[in-house]
Amino acid sequence: MDQFFKHIVAFILLMIALSSCKAQKFTTHAVQRGETLSSISRQYNVDTATILRYNKELKRGDQVKANTILVIPRGAKSTSERRSTENKQSDDVVIKSDEPIGFTSHRVRKRETLYGIAQRFRVSENEIKKYNPELYSSQLERNMTLKIPQYRRTKVEREAIGEDNFETYTVAPKETRWSIANKYGITIDSMLGLNPELSKTDDYLAVGQELKLPRPAGSTVENQQTQLYLSYTVPPKMNFYRLEQKFGVEPSEVVRLNPEITDKGGLKEGMVIRIPQVKLDAGEVNTENYNFYEVKPKQTVFSLTRKLGLTYRELLDLNPSLSEGLKSGMVLKLPKDQKGDFDVRNALVLDKINLVDSIDVANRPKLLFLLPFRLNKLDMSDQSEVADLMVERKSLELSMGLYSGALVALDSIADLGVSVDVRTFDNELDLARTREILQGENLEDYTAIIGPVDVPSFKETAVRAGRAQVPLVTPISMKTDVSLSNVFYSYTPKEILRERMLDYAEAQYEGQNVVIIADSMHVAAKDSILSRFPDAKVERVIEEEKNIGIKIDSLKSRLSDEVENWVFVETENFKLVASVSSILNSFENTLLDIEQPERDKLKLRMFTTNKNPAFENDVISSTHLSNLNFTYPSVYKMPESSAFSKRYQKRFGSLPDRYAVRGFDMTMDLLLKLAYKNNLMEVSKFIGETEYSGNKFDYERDPVTGYFNQASYIMTFEDLRIKQVQ
Repeated sequence: MDQFFKHIVAFILLMIALSSCKAQKFTTHAVQRGETLSSISRQYNVDTATILRYNKELKRGDQVKANTILVIPRGAKSTSERRSTENKQSDDVVIKSDEPIGFTSHRVRKRETLYGIAQRFRVSENEIKKYNPELYSSQLERNMTLKIPQYRRTKVEREAIGEDNFETYTVAPKETRWSIANKYGITIDSMLGLNPELSKTDDYLAVGQELKLPRPAGSTVENQQTQLYLSYTVPPKMNFYRLEQKFGVEPSEVVRLNPEITDKGGLKEGMVIRIPQVKLDAGEVNTENYNFYEVKPKQTVFSLTRKLGLTYRELLDLNPSLSEGLKSGMVLKLPKDQKGDFDVRNALVLDKINLVDSIDVANRPKLLFLLPFRLNKLDMSDQSEVADLMVERKSLELSMGLYSGALVALDSIADLGVSVDVRTFDNELDLARTREILQGENLEDYTAIIGPVDVPSFKETAVRAGRAQVPLVTPISMKTDVSLSNVFYSYTPKEILRERMLDYAEAQYEGQNVVIIADSMHVAAKDSILSRFPDAKVERVIEEEKNIGIKIDSLKSRLSDEVENWVFVETENFKLVASVSSILNSFENTLLDIEQPERDKLKLRMFTTNKNPAFENDVISSTHLSNLNFTYPSVYKMPESSAFSKRYQKRFGSLPDRYAVRGFDMTMDLLLKLAYKNNLMEVSKFIGETEYSGNKFDYERDPVTGYFNQASYIMTFEDLRIKQVQ
């Protein structure tokens, strides 16, 4: 069992153990200087294992640091006492008898774990091992028959929640688990423990959702959502004057926030008090203003500052709790524009992982390819006919390109020591054939499925794969109403490409004259551009039954010879693209006002937020596009000479086309992730952007509709060549 799997099992164990938090009474404890885990456990009459179980940021053997706020379950049973009650059911049924009243047998199925079997039969893992001693020396294997003990069970009464130690927090817009954890100075594990209704498979929070969070020590203030506080342990010889000098807070405010000071006759050594930090507006600590980073185990201040590109002083100013030491699991705020050796997804900073250096050769992925080769329509004895059909039939060109690139990826991953099982089927672009294939395969045996490319077959495969919780990767753009959490859309949606293009344009904008030319089918694109550039001028498109175009004089009147002109063209009609690009070229190097020759010549640049096949039609002049520095968003860039290109040419005798490049990149990305951790859904939680020969991948999960690639390029024509500008 690899290290990652151990962490996942531990996490799941925590979640199951904490699933009864609503029936458990808690208190919080602010660690004082000199205290240890053992002394705290004796103080609350719980063992250290129980404290560790509810505070996953702590590790066995670690020293607890002063001012750390721990969650302590009141009346919690010790580890030995818990052995008979750890498998509590939703109706509070627990095991009471020490000896089993009987046994049942269970045959181990594929992908089952000892933990999962224990949960299913409501017994502990140790009890299963006790009656199946072979498990002490060997791993659980498929088809193994286990002897499962059965116990007499009885009801127990629920305890009330200790409400005095908690407060209800309402999630505001643009807040995440990490931003809220940072506000309260707790870890994500603690948040999940206190709110067992939160999903364990995704990080979704709904605006208006209520969370139970620990009330800071000495809390008597109602406006806690607008105030940050530091829990401070009073050192020897501390007085109000020194306290004011250290934190800039008046003594009267300290006493107001900490009424126990009056009760105990003044500041006392070891007292944990609340110090106000920065006054905030409600919701200021959110994804719009900050990025967030979750501190990893064994991380040091030195390694952290180097990774994040900030000095310790800068980190401390943003995160005052750092003054009491760095600890695993704490959530730190970072400046929104901070750059460093990391990726950012939804304002969460992710560590970059070198997948090639992180391969575990023990992982053996099994892939299923479903592509429309339509070999039943080909006469393989007539090579010239096959060649003609490949050019004529787009689906065949696509499939052959994707699969030939995938084969090179399989060769490459094999060179890295990873074995992959592959099954490939020709679904013939036919739903009936797809169903026939799927009925003959046990989908639970597969790690991932690539394809199909036709919508009916895709829907059928997605639903069946979803039942088996097998990820399905779409190799091309798919327009479908399927909403399943197991689907990975590898082709970046056009809506995201549009926003990326507008982000780039907005960042480059310095007062240019913006003109929009959009036909009636692209009103949404026009409105998106206007939302970013409200002063943009809109040129009307004349749409007739057989013709489409614009009035030359009208367009000329909207251009400026004082500043550069940005012309956005939004259409899927190649005639409009050809007309506009030709007209704009005729304006190049001309003057709008011939009576003022001292003015600069007209400067023009052409953009689109959706580069579709209309821009690639043969009637479109590449020279015109180059003269206009035509700029657009893309999921693909032309690869330079690479190891892949050389390997492809050696195997197939030709250079790869864009489909082959995509087939290689998509398959290599999938295989490297599965070779790292053989579960694509788990890997996608913490792997950020990856890039290969001509494609990038950065999957972000929607809790309902699946995983969507967010990555893209901004490309431009320059000197008759296409180059990447961002």
